[in-house]
Amino acid sequence: MTQTNAPSPRPRTLGAVLYPDFELLDYYGPLEMFGSTGHGLKIVTVAEQPGPVGSVQGPSTIAEFGFDNVPPLDLVLLPGGIGTVPQLENPAMLAFLRAQAARAELVMSVCSGSALLAKAGLLDGRRATSNKLFFSLATAQSNKVDWVTHARWVEDDRFVTSSGVSAGIDMALAVIARLYGRGHAEQVARMTEYEWQADAGRDPFSQYLNEGRMDEYLVAIGRA
Repeated sequence: MTQTNAPSPRPRTLGAVLYPDFELLDYYGPLEMFGSTGHGLKIVTVAEQPGPVGSVQGPSTIAEFGFDNVPPLDLVLLPGGIGTVPQLENPAMLAFLRAQAARAELVMSVCSGSALLAKAGLLDGRRATSNKLFFSLATAQSNKVDWVTHARWVEDDRFVTSSGVSAGIDMALAVIARLYGRGHAEQVARMTEYEWQADAGRDPFSQYLNEGRMDEYLVAIGRA
């Protein structure tokens, strides 16, 4: 009897969005997971203009593409960080997110990245979450979103939003499970020696809802 191999998943391109003062782990935590996925998944970096983009923590990442020449994207990853605040008033960023969301298979945000999605009107009528310490930054952008205060991440159709910083890694593994199967996500977690918190509703940081103070945060990271 001839054994027929299952068809390989179709190739996909993930666009990881950059802007000044993005959060490093928001960005590279999920990219570590997606970059370990295989299955023809290609990662590209994109910002308003190509070139180096500095993070909150200092190190820069090179944006390979600008908003005007990025290749077609199947998946979009949007990090958070203190740079979220000025981006809320950046028409180019909001227009880019709307355009990509209109054709992408999945749009993902980490931390305060969901505030940008909300400001762009992309989460209206949907469930979403955000960084718990600064949750009001997201909720202030739209009263048409069902903001979930107790969630590690939230999936609503094509939009997947996570809580703060490290939660993006758990979200990324959930997306890998969604696209390629639970077993493959567990394999990626093992390869990266990461203890996956696979329960989206288990959120140990919801107890700190809106307790964050930006002035204290800036002092703590040496940016005051």
